[in-house]
Amino acid sequence: MRVIDFVYLALFSIGTNARDLLTVPTWAPVTTDSPPLNGAGYRVETFGGGAYMVTDNQYNCVFFVSSEGVILVDAPASIGQNIAYAISNTTDKRVTHVIYSHAHADHIGSAYLFKNATHIAHSITKDLLAATPSSDDPLPDVIFEDDYSLLNGNQTIQLSYKGTNHQPGNIFIYAPSQKVLMLVDVVFPGWAPFAYLGEAEDVPGFIQAHDQILEYDFDHFVGGHLTRSGVRADVEAQREYIHDLKNNCNNALALSKQPANATNPISQQHLVNAALQANPGNPWAGFKLYLDSVASYCNNATNEKWLGRLSAVDVYGMENSYAMVAALSETNLGLSG
Repeated sequence: MRVIDFVYLALFSIGTNARDLLTVPTWAPVTTDSPPLNGAGYRVETFGGGAYMVTDNQYNCVFFVSSEGVILVDAPASIGQNIAYAISNTTDKRVTHVIYSHAHADHIGSAYLFKNATHIAHSITKDLLAATPSSDDPLPDVIFEDDYSLLNGNQTIQLSYKGTNHQPGNIFIYAPSQKVLMLVDVVFPGWAPFAYLGEAEDVPGFIQAHDQILEYDFDHFVGGHLTRSGVRADVEAQREYIHDLKNNCNNALALSKQPANATNPISQQHLVNAALQANPGNPWAGFKLYLDSVASYCNNATNEKWLGRLSAVDVYGMENSYAMVAALSETNLGLSG
């Protein structure tokens, strides 16, 4: 998830008239707890064997304390200096290695705090960072293509690249001794995905990543976002949600090919014609009305089952449905890119 898309809203001295104009949506109550943070605004989860997760209930990172130093995985901008505090409150060892899950600055924007460490990433991540250089996230010192094992004292961390999902270069990070697995911006334990399937650059790869996660033997899963770590059941739940979303979108697309009638409000022919009549000479209007209508139909069908099972299904349900519809229908609609 790019940091520009993760927005905090602060209201300062808004006048009465402006406040009256602000309409804040109310979504369904969440079903996932948000454990309290400490006074500094962060929390540490202990996985055992020297493995820890640091979170501000928005972002997550992981560190491993070895006999030779600390291995840090990601350094989210939102947690910032609290990462260093969390580590120093756990051990007096210095950070010797920083692993980048992928190139998005919201997850590695505090890597500069550990500039004397060895930074490790996939080669694609290095290329992406080099294209938009920043002192916040130094270029990696060590890169790899398929698999890489980091051996540091008594800790072993296995890195693997299985293809594009959220972003090219997004890697699996696995600690076999502690059975801790991290894959960022794909599964959000207890929560529905962020908008547009977590802004997946490859939707088929995003879907496949759920099965790839479940090929690992893990007890703890870290997804990079929100309020807690996960377990196998969390990954299985999101996989089921994604499969339901895909099936509902496929069904909606099939229905859209049929003529309009009392039970079919999403006929492509009817919607496109109506859009063009209202917007002469504007083909995008037809695409917009059609795709929005099919996505809305899919979203409503999906929410009937999933509201109350995953938190915030309704918040980004429309965007996730749209991303799935677009991924399934581009070729049929004659779109490319």
